[in-house]
Amino acid sequence: MRAIAALPMIAGVGAIWASTETKAIEAAGILSAAHGLGIQVAEDLGENDRTSTGFLPPSEFERAADAFFAQPETSVRGWERAVDAQARVHRAVSRIASSHVNGDLAIVAHGAVGTLLFCMLAGSLINRSFDQPFQGHFWRASLPDLRPIEGWKPIAPRA
Repeated sequence: MRAIAALPMIAGVGAIWASTETKAIEAAGILSAAHGLGIQVAEDLGENDRTSTGFLPPSEFERAADAFFAQPETSVRGWERAVDAQARVHRAVSRIASSHVNGDLAIVAHGAVGTLLFCMLAGSLINRSFDQPFQGHFWRASLPDLRPIEGWKPIAPRA
């Protein structure tokens, strides 16, 4: 986040939003500190609800995530359905963008809901092929129409 906070493309950000989850708020805080902006939070920007399973070992999580994207209208292992998470985050981002007036907008959230949102805004069916290749990516959309203008890019080189 420190690497992306220093990029010229972030200089025009006029507002920063995050989900209510700790890692999103902490990441947004790095952007906020670098640019003297506050952070606004919205619960409906949160990751897909996976409380039914709690922590899963990485290989088991990846299998469940594959099924989540492959069966978007099914609750995989009790998780929030992909179609429901997609609709929720789309409503949240649309609401935020519609009232945004000053500069660019940074929304710090989570990989799965970012992928679901990207699919919807790009006019694509839900598909994990649109997912970030590993954690720590961003994509860009135009305002106010939210049309994707750039797919996933790494925030910083993978360590």
